[in-house]
Amino acid sequence: WETCWFKVELNIPPAWAGREVHFVWESDGEGMVWRDAQPVQGLTKEGEKTSYILTSSLKETDPHSLTLYVELACNGLFGAGKGSMIAPPDPDRRFTLSKAELVVFNRDVYELLVDLEILLDMAQLLGEENQRSFQALYTANQMVNVCDVMDPSTFPAARDLAAAIFSQRNGESQHTIHAVGHCHIDSAWLWPYEETIRKCARSWVTVVRLMECNPELTFACSQLRLISVLWQAQQFEWVRSWYPGLYVQIQDFVAKGRFIPVGGTWVEMDGNLPSGESMVRQFLQGQRFFQEQFGRICSEFWLPDTFGYSAQLPQLMRGCGIRRFLTQKLSWNLVNTFPHHTFFWEGIDGSQVLTHFPPGDSYGMHGRVEEMLKTVKNNKDKGRVNHSALLFGFGDGGGGPTQKMLDRMKRMSDTDGLPRVQISTPDRLFSVLEKESSQLCTWVGELFLELHNGTYTTQAQIKKGNRECERILHDVEVLSTLAVARGGTFQYPASQLQRLWRLLLLNQFHDVLPGSCIQLVVEDALQYYAEIRRAGARLQEEAVQSLCRELLQPKAGSTESTLVLNTLPWERTEVISRTGPAGTETLALVTVPSMGYALVREPLLPPQPVAVRKQEDGSIAMENGVIAVCLDVMGHLTSLRLVDSERESVPDGCYANQFALFDDVPLYWDAWDVMDYHLETRKPVTTLLKPLEITLAGGLRGSASFSLQIGESSTLTQEIILDATCPYLRFLTQVEWKEAHKFLKVEFPVQVRSTNATYEIQFGHLQRPTHWNTSWDWARFEVWAHKWLDLSEHGFGVALLNDCKYGASAHGNVLSLSL
Repeated sequence: WETCWFKVELNIPPAWAGREVHFVWESDGEGMVWRDAQPVQGLTKEGEKTSYILTSSLKETDPHSLTLYVELACNGLFGAGKGSMIAPPDPDRRFTLSKAELVVFNRDVYELLVDLEILLDMAQLLGEENQRSFQALYTANQMVNVCDVMDPSTFPAARDLAAAIFSQRNGESQHTIHAVGHCHIDSAWLWPYEETIRKCARSWVTVVRLMECNPELTFACSQLRLISVLWQAQQFEWVRSWYPGLYVQIQDFVAKGRFIPVGGTWVEMDGNLPSGESMVRQFLQGQRFFQEQFGRICSEFWLPDTFGYSAQLPQLMRGCGIRRFLTQKLSWNLVNTFPHHTFFWEGIDGSQVLTHFPPGDSYGMHGRVEEMLKTVKNNKDKGRVNHSALLFGFGDGGGGPTQKMLDRMKRMSDTDGLPRVQISTPDRLFSVLEKESSQLCTWVGELFLELHNGTYTTQAQIKKGNRECERILHDVEVLSTLAVARGGTFQYPASQLQRLWRLLLLNQFHDVLPGSCIQLVVEDALQYYAEIRRAGARLQEEAVQSLCRELLQPKAGSTESTLVLNTLPWERTEVISRTGPAGTETLALVTVPSMGYALVREPLLPPQPVAVRKQEDGSIAMENGVIAVCLDVMGHLTSLRLVDSERESVPDGCYANQFALFDDVPLYWDAWDVMDYHLETRKPVTTLLKPLEITLAGGLRGSASFSLQIGESSTLTQEIILDATCPYLRFLTQVEWKEAHKFLKVEFPVQVRSTNATYEIQFGHLQRPTHWNTSWDWARFEVWAHKWLDLSEHGFGVALLNDCKYGASAHGNVLSLSL
């Protein structure tokens, strides 16, 4: 990720007067041309950008001698993987400058070649049953006959033949393709966050140069990975801070309606794992930034490359002023083909948004004939709508549109035999689709991606950091709000909270929170979580000190007491651990009101203390008057009963809290995928290192612990806890993980029968089948959930809760949590 700087001194020969002069630079590293201390052109061989236009026609008054600087990065468009794109970066990889030249560009030859390319594609792709393919073929043949490559004076006649074909118009019923420039840039993926800042600048300065030469070009700027019309607020903020001159140019094109902010969120976040509040903050921070910087909010939510889409998103979109949604990722489904490209998507509350998947199934088209024909042929909603999007430009690692892409599409603007192609905007496309929407179908519920199911579990520390930091920021905001409401001198920490929220939102980018990024990015993300924890603890302490100052300063002679705060909106009675006068940890049963506090002097006495008994066979039984459990020496849960109902939850002969290890060898996307065939490799964990022993003998709390060996060299230690009055059993689990290509889960078979299980999602819940009747069912062999999943029948059910996990499944009567 280092960069080298080259000073380039140029002298253009006077004999080149009237000619188009380019500075050519070819390297396998990404580069940026600087002129007069400003970035002027991005360079990347993989993105087909290897030249900087010095002049389109050299005049006597133009500077003939000038100095440029080239910043060359030691990484390509897709990072620096060792041997493969998604391999870890190679620290010893060498990057080579292969060409640095001053050249005359022959535009007549270039235009002739583009003409011939389009005609050849028409001849090959329209098919023998289409007369236009023969017309294109014979026209190309005539051009070859007319053109003498040694005599440029013959070129115009050859080009006139091509123009005659391109000027023959379509009928009124022809499909219209709305082409939008795009440069998808991943905010972090195979490169760290810092490299993304340079990628944004390289890509966007190139778009600005293209806009100066092509007044019709529009650009939508989203993620850092493959588009050129959409932007993320975070990426704009980076460019504003690091490249202020470029940012001013971008603002000018935004004002002209050509550089188009879409997306509406702070980053292009993961569509499944962020909490409901996090998703609201993504929209809040993104829309606020666009409003402040560009005078408008986004009307389209643009999320082309995320690994599935929560059923809560339509309601959140509508609440944030967005009625339109674009993605294409479901075209990656491994099992079922999604049945629509243009439809209404309905969320769990009935909110609907008009949704469009570009039928070319890509956000990085190159403007070729083949892509236009695929867009029409592949469209699943023919007859219902007659317009669709085509997003063109190199992406994922940035790059964006090229002049050749634009020149190809100019020839296809209205050519008989091909769909109409117009450079358009997201607003123009969706406005037409809204007028055509009367016959569109409706899809209800989640847009589940049948791929990348491993991203719900990969990089456990990132998953844990996200959940913990969401909770910390919630608590800080609750306590700070109460402190402000109470009056006094307390100042709400708005700017500090915004900074922490933006760090958390950045880490929710769709290759960071899912864990599908290089180690450098993981290290950055963990540092950001550590900063949120540190600063959040300080802000929380300040709010508590202001809110409860008098309570924290006990009067002389008063009884020793503990202040307990509850930041959740319901009254809670729980066992807590507190530090006594001698510094020892003691337990206390307390009741704290909703969003309130309690001073605990004399702890409550439980109606029934926890009883813990060790049986002759080594098993341990615990009961607290609400539930009764039995554990064997391996830590298996062999019995779980609701005392009042005498209803047994664990089926006879089955073990709950059963750890199981699976092989995890996907077809390609290692950090992303877990394949269905991993289920065939299940091995129960059976190697006991330390048998179950009582660690707390009862009273307010009973507990027992044990240790297991996992695989070849990993260990797991678990403490199972039952508190007084508590209606659930807790499992505190620590794993020393040293396995490769293995997947650890914990299973809970339960004595409940239901065809659907319920999973918590953002601000709600979702039901998914527990059977595999259809391919749509079994494709969801591994799903995501937030804090709980539940299997219930009439009058009885069992729920599995967690504080830092997202991968889960419920098949038959077995609830499984992916660890």
